[in-house]
Amino acid sequence: MTLPLPHQWQLTAFGPENLRYVPATLPPLAPHQVLVRVEAVALNYRDLMLIENHYGMAPMPPFTPGSDMAGTVLEVGSAVTRWRGGERVISTFVAGWLDGVAPPDTVSLGGRGPGMLATHVVMDAHWLVAAPSTLTAAAASTLPCAALTAWTGLVENGRLHAGQTVLIHGTGGVALFGLQIARLHGARVIVISGDADKRAQALALGANHVLDRASDWPATVLTLTQGRGADLVLETVGGVNLGRSLQALAMGGHVAFIGVLDGSELAGSGFDLIHKRAVIQSVNVGHRRALEALVQAVDANTLQPVIAAEYPANDLPAAFEHLARGAFGKVVLTFTH
Repeated sequence: MTLPLPHQWQLTAFGPENLRYVPATLPPLAPHQVLVRVEAVALNYRDLMLIENHYGMAPMPPFTPGSDMAGTVLEVGSAVTRWRGGERVISTFVAGWLDGVAPPDTVSLGGRGPGMLATHVVMDAHWLVAAPSTLTAAAASTLPCAALTAWTGLVENGRLHAGQTVLIHGTGGVALFGLQIARLHGARVIVISGDADKRAQALALGANHVLDRASDWPATVLTLTQGRGADLVLETVGGVNLGRSLQALAMGGHVAFIGVLDGSELAGSGFDLIHKRAVIQSVNVGHRRALEALVQAVDANTLQPVIAAEYPANDLPAAFEHLARGAFGKVVLTFTH
């Protein structure tokens, strides 16, 4: 197949000023691989941390960042039976994690695994799932990391169900998907945010209550739940915030531990942890089977991801600047062919 000259974003040295949009040479297609035309890539804050070498597990440049891709299968290798060509697909974040416990040899895309910020990518056929039929490529590209993280924390691990109260910290990508997924399941949602404008936007998106981070929100959560507390918490902050989440947690409650925005050191009362018989479970995105379940839920309920902005493929620096400012919703790069 004759393609337009493929291009990719490449980080030549750490720092966003060292991103270059350069011609790319596609490797030959191995029997187990497919060629995908990339149509959209959603950015994550992880991507920004990787290119600034603040992530702790960044590969040495040069590398292509980006993990969350939506596109179309163009060619398939001789041993591929999962795809035939022409299918709309999205990437999985953890390459090779199909179900159950993650194998020890998995890699995350856009870091130690191949990056998706390119016009075309060659990848293992098992690293893709069918895209939702109800979403555009830009919207579908937002699912592999942020949406799947929220889904894993709340649904796969937390066993979310109707009538529960879910406490969500912040208004980042995972938090907003957590809000939408919780409401989808008939749960009541309390959002904690330090930004008045974003609190108003979270209310408009469907949150039942929004509380100022500077307030005594653990006490307010207990008041709003008649002393019971929150059944599930999406803990995206870490640090001493974990201890405050435990104060607001119901007996037998579940904390999905996702982020370390306040640092990697954790603080909280062991008495709260023991007394409430709390479960704290870390979340590292999720496996392919969970992503497929998420796609089914998106299609069945016509869930629409919140997109803050779309940028053309050659304007990645501006997209990263928008991401760094703290967007309400996902920032997406779109590729035209």
